[in-house]
Amino acid sequence: MNSIAPSELIINSDGSVFHLHIRPEELADTVILVGDPGRVELVASHFDSREFMRSSREFVTITGNYKGKRVTVLSTGIGTDNIDIVVNELDALANIDFETRKPKSEHKRLKLLRIGTSGAIQPDIPLGSFVLSHISVGCDGLLNWYAGRDRVTLTEMESAFVKHTGWLPGLPAPYFAPASKSLIDAMSDFTVKGVTISASGFYAPQGRVLRLPLAMPDMVSKFESFRYNGHRITNFEMEGSAIAGLAALLGHDAATVCCIIANRYLHESQPDYKPYIKKLIEMSLERL
Repeated sequence: MNSIAPSELIINSDGSVFHLHIRPEELADTVILVGDPGRVELVASHFDSREFMRSSREFVTITGNYKGKRVTVLSTGIGTDNIDIVVNELDALANIDFETRKPKSEHKRLKLLRIGTSGAIQPDIPLGSFVLSHISVGCDGLLNWYAGRDRVTLTEMESAFVKHTGWLPGLPAPYFAPASKSLIDAMSDFTVKGVTISASGFYAPQGRVLRLPLAMPDMVSKFESFRYNGHRITNFEMEGSAIAGLAALLGHDAATVCCIIANRYLHESQPDYKPYIKKLIEMSLERL
């Protein structure tokens, strides 16, 4: 195989990957992803030891040791566009030889878990509960740019969703990306089973109205009423679909678990959610 051109895989002068600014040897096989750079320190506060900390734009990284296991925690910022950068660069660190610029002969399988916050759209999901996204629904279109997306998505469920919601043709085609079974099995005992919308924005893409009207005014109610083979849409967030989809295409295990800090159906919110996030981090580290 030809080497990957410097214009395609940009390696910094210190041997680190372009955006994340970490080197291959600095990445653990288990990676916790958080959106907020400030939450990296909260996760790392549970480590028994630390190897390094690196900060580049919204990407803050700490690798350390938790009860004998090497773990990296990394902030992604907001949105699936950032996830496109993060997951591709994590895979490059694990599976491309930076000297030859060629894929390694032996594939390394990473374990990626996103820990975040979310808003529920079903009345029976209480504030402070933890929703594990068994399926993430990408409304951003990111995975559609990659060949083979149908191989890792639930195309029949996508078709049923498009029909039920009256999906507008001008919107990106939605994709349904399942989480890794191994991570679902590890975390199902303390989480709510979720089918999660990964929205491409915080306002209109999640049905919020300030001064601009919605192209799909009944979108949230359509999401709430969708049913398919026992599945229902449970909550909104903004990154999980790209994590699940790209990880599956690249041969990694991935899932998203979120603390519910608002319920859109009940018009409730929990502004003091930090104790819940702390508990979610602790339980996730134990399972990993």
